[in-house]
Amino acid sequence: MTKPFTLIFLFLIACNADTSESSASRIDPNKRDLPVQNNEQISSDAGKVLDRGKSRDQGTLKDVGDDGGRDPGLDMDKVKDATQDPPEILRFVAIGDQGEGNQKQYDVGVSMGKVCDALGGCDFGLLLGDNFYDSGVDSVNDDMFNSHFAMPYNHLDFPFYAVLGNHDLGGGGLGIDLDRSKADYQIRYSQMNPKWIMPSEYYSFSAGPVFFAGLDTTDIFFRGDSDQERDIPAWASSAGTKWKIAFGHHPYISNGKHGNAGEYDGVKFLPIANGEYIEDFVKDHICGKYDFYLAGHDHSRQDLVSKCGTEFIVSGAGAKTTEIKGNNPNHFQSDKEGFLLMEATESTMKIQFYDKDGNLDHTRRVTR
Repeated sequence: MTKPFTLIFLFLIACNADTSESSASRIDPNKRDLPVQNNEQISSDAGKVLDRGKSRDQGTLKDVGDDGGRDPGLDMDKVKDATQDPPEILRFVAIGDQGEGNQKQYDVGVSMGKVCDALGGCDFGLLLGDNFYDSGVDSVNDDMFNSHFAMPYNHLDFPFYAVLGNHDLGGGGLGIDLDRSKADYQIRYSQMNPKWIMPSEYYSFSAGPVFFAGLDTTDIFFRGDSDQERDIPAWASSAGTKWKIAFGHHPYISNGKHGNAGEYDGVKFLPIANGEYIEDFVKDHICGKYDFYLAGHDHSRQDLVSKCGTEFIVSGAGAKTTEIKGNNPNHFQSDKEGFLLMEATESTMKIQFYDKDGNLDHTRRVTR
């Protein structure tokens, strides 16, 4: 191997290792079909509940402000109309980098359950990668499926849609020797536990007023991915007027330790390690095409100011945290463990961050 490539791999090693609306109607999480298709759009019965087939102009997104952790609500005496049903809400949580099997992962799981119950229930969760530290699972029967997923979330009555992170593919997350069989174990586990949903390395599904695309950003990070370059924008085009949320492991912008794609870990000059493929992919296929992009990788919680026509959120504090050091404009950021909770109607997306103790410390609404 020539000396330049040796330097690249050394930098990869150094840079990529990780040191209510209660009165509203809710989608029934039990009414769903387990997805089995590879790299195809999948649809659950839950997604059909709110899909009224109406055609309308999606319009533009409007940020209606940061409530500072408080929901000002409405004067219901003035606005309540007894002849109208409340809007149906899709409610889901999102966490990343949670696969530690440690006490903090359990604590976050307990608080997710309490908050969801208090709000009237959650429909599902999103797992944003690094599901099994430090190097993924070694078989579909690996006990880490139990200790790092089933047990911490055993009390929750909803499933999780999972995507892969760099630590899920072996080598301590360094990317030097990617083991795609480790991805296959997580995919096959979907047939063993109905709470775990990963039909393929990347996939899509619809639920209520929202279309979701789950990305395999580790594949994009190291080589780009022509299949995802083809499918992700095509899926967005076919999603009609639904909210469009892409979710993956690597962030586009972040104030955490890894930082922004294209200059990850301060090595802007180093190809591949700097996240240039992530930067190009998001610019070309996510910006302006998806309303939200949710990511982990940095172990913090961040609601960043929108960029390139898309809202960017980091929720990678499912079991541990790292420092916040960047200066991207933001509505909220915290280096305390916790989770993201989002509530969607056809016209409004409510963003909420809770800490590991279940305290609401940020709320913002986006309307269209």
